[in-house]
Order: sequence, then structure tokens, then C-alpha cells
Amino acid sequence: MSKIHVMSENLANKISAGEVVERVASVVKELVENAIDADAKEIDVELKNSGLNSIVVIDNGNGMDEDDAHLAFSRHATSKLNKEDDLFFINTLGFRGEALPSIASVSEVDIITSQGKVGTHLKIKGGKLLVDEKSDARKGTRIEVTNLFYNTPARLKFLNSEVTELANVTSFIEKLALSRPDIRFSLKNNDNLIVKTSGSNDLKKTIHEIYGLQISSKLIEINASNDDYDISGYICKPEILKSNRNYMITIVNGRVVKNIDINKAINDAYYTYKPDIKYPIVILNIYTDPTLIDVNIHPTKQDIKISKIKDLYSLINDTIKDALYNNLLIPDATLRVSPNFKVNNEILSDVLKENNIEEEKHEKINLTDDHAIVGQTTLDLGDSKEDDNVVINSEMKNLVLYPIGQANGTYILAENDEGFYLIDQHAAEERVNYEKIQKSLKDKKVNTIEPLIPVTIELSKSDAIILNKNIDYLKTLGFNIEEFGVNTFVVKEEPIWLKSDYEELTIREVIEQVIQKGNDFDPLRFNDHIIKTAACKMSIKANTKMSLDAMKILLDELVLCDNPYNCCHGRPTIIKFSNYDLERMFKRSMN
Repeated sequence: MSKIHVMSENLANKISAGEVVERVASVVKELVENAIDADAKEIDVELKNSGLNSIVVIDNGNGMDEDDAHLAFSRHATSKLNKEDDLFFINTLGFRGEALPSIASVSEVDIITSQGKVGTHLKIKGGKLLVDEKSDARKGTRIEVTNLFYNTPARLKFLNSEVTELANVTSFIEKLALSRPDIRFSLKNNDNLIVKTSGSNDLKKTIHEIYGLQISSKLIEINASNDDYDISGYICKPEILKSNRNYMITIVNGRVVKNIDINKAINDAYYTYKPDIKYPIVILNIYTDPTLIDVNIHPTKQDIKISKIKDLYSLINDTIKDALYNNLLIPDATLRVSPNFKVNNEILSDVLKENNIEEEKHEKINLTDDHAIVGQTTLDLGDSKEDDNVVINSEMKNLVLYPIGQANGTYILAENDEGFYLIDQHAAEERVNYEKIQKSLKDKKVNTIEPLIPVTIELSKSDAIILNKNIDYLKTLGFNIEEFGVNTFVVKEEPIWLKSDYEELTIREVIEQVIQKGNDFDPLRFNDHIIKTAACKMSIKANTKMSLDAMKILLDELVLCDNPYNCCHGRPTIIKFSNYDLERMFKRSMN
């Protein structure tokens, strides 16, 4: 008797559900993406107990007739692919024909759909059709999913808490709304509104509706193209950073994806503008010929393969770098909104309330018709279309700062006609030194000096092999190291930029870093690490007194740096209080 047999369709659907439907957010994703593919312009998601009890998705899309409504719950039934060649020209979010049958096999589904005339009402439980009837219905589809994983208890057991499930759904809806600002989205949980967008087709306004004023007021628009890719969107100034990558949102041909190479291009562009453990807020749209990408590599379609990824990396990296370089990135001590859109007080109140809970817990909020004051943070909502914060970087190069004193032995106080500035003296000199050393190494003009007493280093056999492998590279940095007996090395020359009295310590740290990296040694990353270490140790420390002349020299050097806004570890170097902001803070100006 044959041991091999064809599994039942219901069993196959349950297995498929394990790949497609992992949690509540997976169900919401598939249903909402179907609504988008049906040309819906309004999509409402309603949850009960974070979707653990009920998930309802209502859209005003094209709807289905009776035959299509039945076929939609058959495995591999789709309206989006007609022939094999269509697989190379995918322009829809869904195409596999697996989602609905997979969901229906592990839950109870109630669907009412119509193309504008007679509607169709179906109820399916565990893959079995229970109700099939005609109904009155508006154009569009309403689908409700209840008792998720009721017949697969092992999977039900691994659902997360209500808070976690709701957070996952909210995150997905936010990203989808950013990918389609032309669609009005709403998300409710137990009748409480969580997310609402207007469908205005204005990406900046949608960013404001989702993330609020603090983020939407600190955006830089980007647009660029090469032969194969067009990119557009917004990046946030590095004064606002997050502790995870969830705010680096990449959208390829309308599909929200997570791609390591794209994220690396974005993160590398912010290099030295931020600490390594922080990440920027970026909403990036990428448009390309569908034949250059493959979205059919993962059941959930969240990752894609990209052709000519090096060209795309360069385009993204260079565009973001240029945008950061060509904008004045000195953080304002007060937050001012550049209003390219109108904000009504109801939305403003909600946003401020949310921000107050999350980031301004101890500040008092006052609302008026024209402006809101969050503690000492002013949010101007005037009608001006000009963005005072965005100027080309040449203005920074020509910025003249006059030092007037020092605070806490750490911060330089400076002023000019525009206002008042606070400068972190260590961060500022670290940036200056970093770029000086970097330029010296780039120009291959490393000046060296012979130590009075050569540094002798003994290593194990394995460590000596690794050091020998990279010894020529260390010479390009100014470290002239030679073998001196068995597994012993002597440093005969060292770069002059090593901090006085710390030469031997730095040399040993350099060699230790080379050995630790072993076969993973990356000369470029190592080079930068050494420069950062040296720049930090060469720079004036906090709680160190400086003369006004020394302050002036430092400030003049700082403004000429390629990135004067951050130290090489990503901390800000300078913060501005404009004259206008100071007058408002002291109530000298009330408008």
C-alpha cells in the first residue's frame, strides 16, 4: 500500500497559514493589502481586544461578484496573475492567492462584498462554507475574522499579549499609510481611534498625522534619479533619532519592505551625524522597473531581491549625504514648525497630548488659536510658507560666532546678530580633530616621529600571524612596526597625532583592535575607529577652562568642517537660541 498521498486542501491551507498568518498583524496585512489592490480609497480597520477577538476590515474598493467571492477562498486563486510572464511584472501587493484560504482555514470569516448592485454574504469556519446568501451592500467589501487559530491551539498559544499585538498592527498601518498617502486609513481598537489619516495624497501631511509635529517639522525632502531608479521622500534632521530601525521606512514600487542593503545605505549616509546605536527617521520611496526586483522570495513578501543594488546604494547614500550637507542642521533650542500644511486644533491637541505622555511628561501644555506652548517649546502655526531652518551649507561656512564666556567649564557661550549659541567644547574640538586627521590620511601626508623609547610588543603565535598580515596597512596610518625576535614587534615610528603621554597606550589599543578583528578586519572601518579614538583623546575635556582667544579659534575651525553639527560619535556640537525665541521665552515678544 502506498505511503505517499495527497494531503487534503484544508490541511494544505493550514500548513500555508503557518507561513502567511503568524499573528494578528499578519491577518490585518493581508486583508488591507487586498483592499488596496481593489482600488479602495478608504480603509477602516476595527479590532476587538487588539484583534484577538475580532478583526474587521471595511473598504470602498471594487468589491467582488458572487463567483469571485467563492473563488477568492480557493487556494492559489488570484485576479492578479494570468500567465507566467506576469510574475516578472508584479504591480500589486498580493498575487499568490494564499492569504484568504489560509486565514479561513484557521478562523471564522464573515464577508459581505458587492460591486455596487447585489451583494454576496459568506460565512466560513475552519475552511468550511456555512452561509452563502445574497445581501444588500454598498460597493466594496467588509470582512470580519474571529476566533483566530481556534483549531490550531499550538499557534494560538504563541500569540502575544494584547498590547504587543496592537503595537504590531499599529506599526503596520502607519507604514502602509505612509506608502499610500492617497488613501484614508483609520484604525480602532475597542472603538478607540488609534490611527487616522486624511488621504490627502500629501506625504508630508501624512507624516505629520502619524508621527506628530516634532518629527514633521524637522524633515528634509529628497528627490534623485539614475538610469534605473527614482527615489523620493523625506529624511529627518539628525537631532531627532530613534533607538531602533523601525522608523527607517522603505517603500519599493508601493510595497513596504525590509531590505538590509537599503537600510545600510540609509544608515551609512548618517555616519558621524549620529551615534551607532541610534537610527534616523526616513520615509523613502523607490520606483523602478518591476523586472529589476523580485518580490517572490518570502511568503509574507516583506523582503525583496534587487538588481543593480550597488547603483541603488550609491544613489540613496549620496542623495541623503548631500541633503544633510546642504542644510543647516544646528538644532534649535526651541521647536518651530514649518507649516507647509494646516493643522486644526483638534488634531494638534491629540498630537500634543500623545507627545506629552511620551516625551514631555513634566511639561505643562497651553493651547491657543494660533500657537501651542509646550513648556518652553514653541510650535508656531503661522501662514508663512518659508522654512527658516533650511539654508544651504555655505551659510554655515560663513557663520561668525563671537565667544562671550563658558558655562560649567564645558560649554562655550557665543553670540552673533542672529542669536545665542551653546557649543560643547569637547565635541566641537573632536569634530575638528577628526576631520584634520581624516584629511591627512586621505592625502597620505601622515607625519611621523620616532619615540624616545621604542614600544616593544610580545604576542602569541596566532596573534603575531594576524598582525603580520596587516602590518603594511598600519604603516599607511603612520605606525612603522617591525619584527623584533620571535613573536615580538617593535614600533619604530608613530604618527604625530597621537596624544602626548598616551602614545604607548594608543599603539597597544590599535594593535589589539587589529588582532580582535582577525580575518574580519575591515581597513576602512578600522581606519575610522582609529581616527575617532585619536580625535577624542586629542580634544579638550569637559570641566577645562578656555580663554576667549582659544574659544574663537575653535569656533572658526568648527564652522569650516564638512559636518560641524556633530562630533565623530554623533553627539551634537552646537545648539542655537534665536533672538526671536529668546524674546518669546522672556515674553518680550507675544506674537
